[in-house]
Amino acid sequence: MSDIWSTTQRDSPLRTGFFLCLAALLLQQADPIGAQEHCHVPATKGRKMEMNMVAGMDNDMEKGCPALSAQRGKPDRLKQLEQNLLKASFQEDNFTVICPNIQTLVIKIKPWFLGLNLSSKSMPSKPRKNKRTHHSMRFPAALVPKWRRSAAEMKLICIYLNTPCLFQDWKNSSLLNNDILGATLENYSVTNLTEPVEIRFWHNQTLDNSSAICVFWEEGPENGSLGNWNSAGCDTHHQKGVVLCQCNHLTYFAVLLKISSAPIDKAILTPLTYISMVGCSISAAASLLTILHYLASRKKSRDYTAKIHMNLLGALFLLNVFFLLSGPLASVHSTWLCRGTAAFLQYSLLCCLTWMAIEGFHLYLLLIKVYNVYIRRYVLKLCAVGWGLPALAVVSILIFKEETYGLHIIETDTGYDNATMCWITDKAQDVHYILNVGYAGITILFNMVILVTVMRMLRKLRSNMNSQKERVKKDLVTVLGLTCLLGTTWALAFLGFGVFLIPQLILFTIINSLLGFFICLWYCTIRRQPDPSSSTGSSQMTK
Repeated sequence: MSDIWSTTQRDSPLRTGFFLCLAALLLQQADPIGAQEHCHVPATKGRKMEMNMVAGMDNDMEKGCPALSAQRGKPDRLKQLEQNLLKASFQEDNFTVICPNIQTLVIKIKPWFLGLNLSSKSMPSKPRKNKRTHHSMRFPAALVPKWRRSAAEMKLICIYLNTPCLFQDWKNSSLLNNDILGATLENYSVTNLTEPVEIRFWHNQTLDNSSAICVFWEEGPENGSLGNWNSAGCDTHHQKGVVLCQCNHLTYFAVLLKISSAPIDKAILTPLTYISMVGCSISAAASLLTILHYLASRKKSRDYTAKIHMNLLGALFLLNVFFLLSGPLASVHSTWLCRGTAAFLQYSLLCCLTWMAIEGFHLYLLLIKVYNVYIRRYVLKLCAVGWGLPALAVVSILIFKEETYGLHIIETDTGYDNATMCWITDKAQDVHYILNVGYAGITILFNMVILVTVMRMLRKLRSNMNSQKERVKKDLVTVLGLTCLLGTTWALAFLGFGVFLIPQLILFTIINSLLGFFICLWYCTIRRQPDPSSSTGSSQMTK
């Protein structure tokens, strides 16, 4: 961005004219000390180091993130630049270096400081790939407390950055236009201001409080640890084409774009989290016990239907375990550990959906396509599909787009106490909708057709027989069991809109977190009253 920061300290009426003259001077002056041609610097000797540092950083920003060699947290070279700017000596009231991607301004604060306004103004420059943006900062008189207003002057450093690299947290957060504005007061930490600092970011996007919030950069607790963007102490106000940030301290500020789905009411998220934890724990334990009981059973050699059930329970067991791990591991601050957990969680989900589709396919062969069908190594081929295809999909994503997996933020309506888990990141929601929502929709649609067909067959069969209570109960148990086996309860995920959102969230969480437990109950009930025709049919149909 090739702008100049025009400044106005309300303690000097002549200052505005001075900076207008300075702007005109910068347009006419060339760099006398060999700084980069695309940067505007004042023709003053003795500041070669500061000018070249700024121009060098600008060049690296043009080349991209690898050239910056950014470390975790705020890069050391930016700290070094701040220190050098503080040490810079100059006779004028300010010292500026203006480049397309970075602008620095050092201002002398007078003892009688009454406030300061800074704003960018468009000026002729060389063409840039990115469109220009506009920004401004207003510092209140409370910036310098009365007890600090001695006879000595203080320096205020303001730095504008246009880069997605220098302040990257491990969430890979997106910022509005990649604009970052920072300010530091010499030898003084400015916090808890009685009157806020105002930062304005101009834009041409459609934004509101749910999609963009004002944040500041918070460094990690230790050297080399990851920092993060925080909204505490900053208020966000959206005006036409402008985001106004009012913050009670000084640091680096930006507007964080929230790409994730609409925020959830905090009062709803907390109980849903506990329900999920308890339900998944019960389902994981029930699934594992049922699988172990089946493996210890002697009568399982030719029961292909039971083998398919066990594979589905195995997939549900993995899904529940990795879901339980995804939350705690999200707070470990390990990118690779979180990414691996998210990949396994995705794999388990795809396995569940695939085995539910296999349940529907097997039911189709068993009850609807009644004549004998011979499929060599039937269960082995089903296992290759049920476990192999999801693995192929996840491995492909890890190879070609590994940033798909990582930390996922579940936003709350308050903006605080957000839930985190290792899952598909906000920047890769296209993968979520294509691979998860799309695949789940096709599976559920197919299995619902199978379920409706089976229910019609049962109704037709019972209409030719005398109505009996036991038959009705047995049919009801069968339908409920098939509803769980075929995963049709997942259809609740597609009702999350309008007045259905809260009831849908509650029902979906309760039913599907306990899905493994329900299948185990149904399986135990059926095994108590075995149907000889079922196992006979399966053995005749497949080998």
